[in-house]
Amino acid sequence: MTETPNPHIVDTDTLTGEMHPIRRCVLALGSNLGDRLTYLQGGLASLADTPEVWVTEVSPVYETEPVDAPEGSKPFLNAVVLADTTLSARTLLDRALAIEDAYGRERSERGAPRTLDVDLIVVGDRRANEPDLVLPHPKAHERAFVLAPWNDVEPDAEIPDQGPVAELLDKADQDGIARRDDLTLSLT
Repeated sequence: MTETPNPHIVDTDTLTGEMHPIRRCVLALGSNLGDRLTYLQGGLASLADTPEVWVTEVSPVYETEPVDAPEGSKPFLNAVVLADTTLSARTLLDRALAIEDAYGRERSERGAPRTLDVDLIVVGDRRANEPDLVLPHPKAHERAFVLAPWNDVEPDAEIPDQGPVAELLDKADQDGIARRDDLTLSLT
């Protein structure tokens, strides 16, 4: 997707001459409704299409039993995406929510099955504790479906205030999680 700049909108950076820092971010993708792999691929493509977001790595796909989900929920496919961005955490969250909406995500009860889930796990060293934005993600350090794929693509990663991803994965409950080497996501 190409964006043509709108000459009627003045970017605050143009006024101040300041540049936004590039931050490393980690996003988790998940799907347990419909064509799960297609939804994950679409989420990845949408992130890669986002201006000021440069996807650098995509993890292997994992299949996982639902956690904190209603009775009868189907297994998830999960993956982790590493990217560099100059977007603020708030703007990146807005983009993640828009991507979910574009793929038919319905928000009903907490933990309900979903076509696509795009969670911000880490955005640089940014910390946030707002009603709709908590960084680092408050449960990522205990969720094997985030830690395992992240560890595959960045084994020396750390979650701020929590510790190394590899050590957190060793402590996490890994029952009901399996790497699916027969399923892959592509950046092209």
